[in-house]
Amino acid sequence: MERSGSWAGSPSASIGMRRAASARSTCRCAQLLVAAYQVLVLTRVPAFAAVDEAVNAVKALRGPRVAGFANAVLRKLAAEPKPAAEEIARAALDAADPSLARAIVSAVGEAGALRLLSSEESPPLGLRVENGDDRETLIARLREARPEATITKGLVSPLAIVARGAGRLTDLPGWEEGGWTSQEEGSQVVALSLGARAGETVLDACAGRGNKTGLLARMVGASGAVDAADLHPAKLERLVTELERIGVAPRATFAVDWVAGIGGATGPYDRILVDAPCSGTGTIRRRPELLLRRKAADLPALAELQRAILGRVAGLVRPGGRLVYAVCSVLREEAEDVVAGAEAMGLMPSLFDGELAATLASGDATSFRLMPHEHETDGYFVASFVKRG
Repeated sequence: MERSGSWAGSPSASIGMRRAASARSTCRCAQLLVAAYQVLVLTRVPAFAAVDEAVNAVKALRGPRVAGFANAVLRKLAAEPKPAAEEIARAALDAADPSLARAIVSAVGEAGALRLLSSEESPPLGLRVENGDDRETLIARLREARPEATITKGLVSPLAIVARGAGRLTDLPGWEEGGWTSQEEGSQVVALSLGARAGETVLDACAGRGNKTGLLARMVGASGAVDAADLHPAKLERLVTELERIGVAPRATFAVDWVAGIGGATGPYDRILVDAPCSGTGTIRRRPELLLRRKAADLPALAELQRAILGRVAGLVRPGGRLVYAVCSVLREEAEDVVAGAEAMGLMPSLFDGELAATLASGDATSFRLMPHEHETDGYFVASFVKRG
């Protein structure tokens, strides 16, 4: 059975399920559905191999009679042409909660939604080099260690290396030395968008496991300081361990529920990054199950949480200091609609202070979007603010 990224990282499985639906009422069998997906969508496994494996599995579970039926269904599917990328994307969109599908289309347009969902290969794994000057050297080392893998520079982040077929990342050269960190390229861009400078004091308000915290610590250097906050203490413990591996450390870490208070935040901070909890719809190509699990009814509560976090941490930015708000979502309800109330929090939309983000925003825009089908990253919304004096 092919365990390619298309199964784990593409929403296209629904096309195989839809075409096998006529058989589902008679043979509710996972093997049949998986084989239908392999036959119609995947390319590395020959159709006859997928059919044989599924039929043998069905025979063992349900006996020869049902196996014969599965064989007939799958061989008929194998005789059909593979669906086009647009058909796969439409099937994936049809499988989503209808109101969520409408929200996606409303945010990025129908063509954008189909392109978002039509990835025919798995998204790459991202690496962040700790020193940008070392990127070419590390790429050469990785290619030598994994000649069968595809390893290239990232499209957007100057620190990114993207890899497909490289196996477990922690087995690759440079990991033990602390020369690189596993971090998706769009996440790198979000941290770089804050434009942190050497000597500044920065807060990573929703730090998670600390990928962005580590990059911010590099940006402020030994003369600066980064505090890391998150709702979950276990994530902060992992953050400290990971940052030790790459040779940096936060000034402080503290668990905090921003809805309830500011926890151990001292303030005022020169800059704050708010990568807020969200629907994760920007990761659909990596986590296709979100199309079935998420509903538009989830969005009001998420947006309320995002506004609460933004309003709370706004009070911790020094006058004239900067804040960047980001979500790994393509939905307006979590992006433009949330930051529309930022001025009432004392946050004024501002041009980005970081060179990379200023390029991505273009012109006089104070926000930008990263999209998988345009930037080969996960989908993000990123907005820049200055605290009113």
